[in-house]
Amino acid sequence: MEYTDRVYGKAQIKKPVILELISSPALQRLKGIDQLGYFEPYFPGKTFTRYEHSLGVFLLLKIFNAPFKEQIAGLIHDVSHTVFSHCGDYALNSGSEREQNLQDNIFKIFVKKTGIPQILEKHKVDLDYILNDENFPLKEKPLPDLCADRIDYFLRHGLIFGELDQKEINEFLEEFEIINNSWVFRTLDLARKFTLLYLKFNSLYWSGAESAVMFRTVGDMIRYSLKKGYLTKEDLFTTDKEVLAKVEKIRDKDKKLDLLLRRMQGKVKWSAFARSYDGKLAKEKYDTKVLVKSRVVNPSVKTNGEIKRISEVDEICKSLTKDHSPPKEYYIKFFE
Repeated sequence: MEYTDRVYGKAQIKKPVILELISSPALQRLKGIDQLGYFEPYFPGKTFTRYEHSLGVFLLLKIFNAPFKEQIAGLIHDVSHTVFSHCGDYALNSGSEREQNLQDNIFKIFVKKTGIPQILEKHKVDLDYILNDENFPLKEKPLPDLCADRIDYFLRHGLIFGELDQKEINEFLEEFEIINNSWVFRTLDLARKFTLLYLKFNSLYWSGAESAVMFRTVGDMIRYSLKKGYLTKEDLFTTDKEVLAKVEKIRDKDKKLDLLLRRMQGKVKWSAFARSYDGKLAKEKYDTKVLVKSRVVNPSVKTNGEIKRISEVDEICKSLTKDHSPPKEYYIKFFE
């Protein structure tokens, strides 16, 4: 199979187990899941899918010669996402607005209900080993460390949103070195550039006001639809389009659902603020509030023959990473 990735270019994928996993319903479903949730009303034409990102993580690990089982783990790491990605954290009680870790919490159970175990068994790959993230430090590490997951969505988002060009992406890829199962920058300049751009993407996109409104409105729509029986929990593991089609058929019969959909689809004006000018909360002025996970990295870099965190050698990065690490809390007002 020849696959062309917009970040890494053309790749030949030949391993039978990888080809079967890519063709499996669990992976194919991700073609219908927006990586960022439901960003189209805010940033039209910038949508990319969990499928594209999953293959990107696999390819990144392959390029850097990660162990083959780690490549497999990278390929399937997102199969447990609900529709609209992390918006599921704002709809289900088992989700976490602060950590956005619903898909992590259900990952092992979810995978065992798919056809993935049979594919791995066929190719003599141990399922329990693949499901244990402790075996794969290049694929996944807690914030603020770098991992293949974070590197791929950073590069992919940067390219699609016009924040990075291909030359800059290639510079980053050539800059990384794997040392003691960790991603390490070879030079301070590019480590600093990566850190500050990551902070920018976090502030403008991943934990910005648009994301806050998106998480709240999509979450509210799903929660209400589940309560009314318009959706089932099984529907949340189909695709974005399937869920939208289901609720669109009902909206004319339910004024509240119609309102929630109009909010979600960007047809209702809003304002969102974290705090009032004096730092005090003004809850009475707002219709709802929402917590948004803040994604900040503090990568390792080679400097003077040593490996250190960027925060240890750059005061600007030290200050900014500290300030932006806590979750953001927004208060939202809708103007119907």
